[in-house]
Amino acid sequence: MFKEFKAFLSRGNVIDLAIAVIIGAAFGKIVTSIVNDIIMPPIGLLLGKVDFSNLYINLSDKDYASLAEAQKAGAPTINYGLFINTVINFIIIAFVIFLVIKLFERFKKKEEAAAPTTKKCPYCLSEVPQEATKCAHCTSEIGAEPSSSPQN
Repeated sequence: MFKEFKAFLSRGNVIDLAIAVIIGAAFGKIVTSIVNDIIMPPIGLLLGKVDFSNLYINLSDKDYASLAEAQKAGAPTINYGLFINTVINFIIIAFVIFLVIKLFERFKKKEEAAAPTTKKCPYCLSEVPQEATKCAHCTSEIGAEPSSSPQN
């Protein structure tokens, strides 16, 4: 069982997935920093010096000056400011993934365009279009297995 597990781990797909998860986690931290440290402060300033990360609804009877104080006291809160930050994080990550997929598809289309457009006739070895079912040179059926003499 250990050998099977070792073979599973040594496959390229598992290693690629592990690398993708690690890079994704690091990328998520970068996006979180961009949202919290670069995007949200100007938006908060435009909306009257609002700190989105400190926006919450207090569900307890006591008043707290900040979200941190309410959380420290164990008060139930609805943290809609943190939710807004998380939604913006998601939108940025989704947009970057969209761009990466578009770039990947562009490269994939170039590879498909580079695919061969001709093939060799198995009977006379002439170049014929990839979609051809009959050779234009020797009139043999191309989909059939070659025999000792060409079919006419």
